[in-house]
Amino acid sequence: MPKLVIFDLDNTLINGDSDRNWGIYLSEKKIVGDDFLEKSEKFYNNYYEGSLDIDGFLNFCLEPLVNNSMDLLLELREDFIETKIKPLLLPKAIEEINKEMETNKVIIATATNNFVTRPIATLFGIDDLIATDFEIIDNEFTGKVDGIPCFRDGKLTKVEQWSKNNDYDLNGSKFYSDSFNDIPLLQKVSEAIVVDGDEKLLQEAKNYGWKCVSFR
Repeated sequence: MPKLVIFDLDNTLINGDSDRNWGIYLSEKKIVGDDFLEKSEKFYNNYYEGSLDIDGFLNFCLEPLVNNSMDLLLELREDFIETKIKPLLLPKAIEEINKEMETNKVIIATATNNFVTRPIATLFGIDDLIATDFEIIDNEFTGKVDGIPCFRDGKLTKVEQWSKNNDYDLNGSKFYSDSFNDIPLLQKVSEAIVVDGDEKLLQEAKNYGWKCVSFR
């Protein structure tokens, strides 16, 4: 049976953060108010400092989704993927994914919400995406998170649940990530690979003897 190979998305497979870039895009299109970017940057910095209030952040991310029609959001997302995300794709990441796909089952696990990241996973040819899910009823976002956030221990929990549901085992699995926020899952897989890691993760990699690579 193929082994499970998990890739983080932001700053691992793409040269940037999709959530952050989505906020910048919405600001450029005047979909959000003037203070949106300032709040977004604060959340982004908190994420890298390890002090992110995940519930507050997700409520913030939901605001523009709740306040606009699905038709408009889908139109915006299509343009966003074309103009903002495609230029961030990393050739080395694509090469690594294709290599892993030859013999293994490849999935993406990301803290960023499903609405933003589903089409990005498709760009890489990956069907299975584990992300933070937002509730949709009658083709509208309700403003609620569906299930647990795919963040830190929550990412581990969601990957373990997906693995169980799809008859995969984390024994023998591999996980590529750039962020120390992913340490719970990195510690659980058989092979942890740090990709262009942040300072805190590089220190942990040294402690655990994890392999470090660059897709840049």
